[in-house]
Amino acid sequence: MRSRHKVILAIETSCDETAASVCINGEICSNVIYQQKVHANFGGVVPEVASRAHLKKINQVVKDSLRQAKIKLSDLTAIAVANGPGLMGSLLVGSGFAKGLAAALDLPLLPIDHLEAHLYAHFIDKPKPDLPFACLLVSGGHTFIFCLNQRRKWTLIGKTLDDAAGEALDKCAKVMNLTYPGGPEIDKRSKKGNHLAFSFGHPKVEKFNYSFSGLKTSFMNFIRKQEKKNPNFIADNLNDLCASIQYTVVEYLLKNFRNYLISNDIRNIGIAGGVAANSYLRKALSQMGHELNAKVFVPDFAYCTDNAAMIAKAADIQYEALVIRQPNFVPYSRSPWKS
Repeated sequence: MRSRHKVILAIETSCDETAASVCINGEICSNVIYQQKVHANFGGVVPEVASRAHLKKINQVVKDSLRQAKIKLSDLTAIAVANGPGLMGSLLVGSGFAKGLAAALDLPLLPIDHLEAHLYAHFIDKPKPDLPFACLLVSGGHTFIFCLNQRRKWTLIGKTLDDAAGEALDKCAKVMNLTYPGGPEIDKRSKKGNHLAFSFGHPKVEKFNYSFSGLKTSFMNFIRKQEKKNPNFIADNLNDLCASIQYTVVEYLLKNFRNYLISNDIRNIGIAGGVAANSYLRKALSQMGHELNAKVFVPDFAYCTDNAAMIAKAADIQYEALVIRQPNFVPYSRSPWKS
């Protein structure tokens, strides 16, 4: 292979996806993801099971990523790895593998914040957002509003004060006896339901922050109360329940996001994270963008859930600063977005 300026191998093992990606001169050339389906048997991710699965699969996933990109290890100029937030055991597998490979090849090791990488997923494909750019990051473990200003600095605008939106949907799905992960199941069934069948209130918090703990509890209490009257209540109303709780969560997410956009006159907006794959959230965001005369950016489905392409892109964008900073690499450091 001819010499290239920047060839980055990225590794992602924050939770239960083992992923590797190659970025060559800013272009994503491979994006391999192994999903650990075994966790569906437990109704959630089991940390020890996840880390063991990473150990078994990481070598093959990296090999597949290099083969798809048609490069060899000797072609690499840097190695990037997600360094948190995430499950400690899972992060250690990825960081240990990356550190060993970087040492063996004498290459820079680039630590990438997992949450920041989700935001940079918007810069993988064209069209890319102009600045300032506001993004709603929603996943199973996180709910944030960020803004990227003209100086290319991310600012935290709002966050959940307790549970994340994705976690709330998963817990509500569990109450309805749906399979894990519950969010996609709710999205699927809601398409056949009436989103106005049942009403759930929006929690009130200061500024642009969120709270989903009360909403989740309210839904659970509602189900229990109705089941006392009708033991088959869930089965009789499953699609309507899914549509109603999804509608409530999405409307709540976009209500606070809208308030921030209007108060700061932001015209470039997007969503990121696993919940960004939700079809109703995508549709509602598009409608809101039309109403606000704003350009809407939504990553490809492959870049919404945990993946290494977003790690690779973040590393590519931050390459120069990270090469200088990398001796201070910490394998599972605390996220800078956590207060």
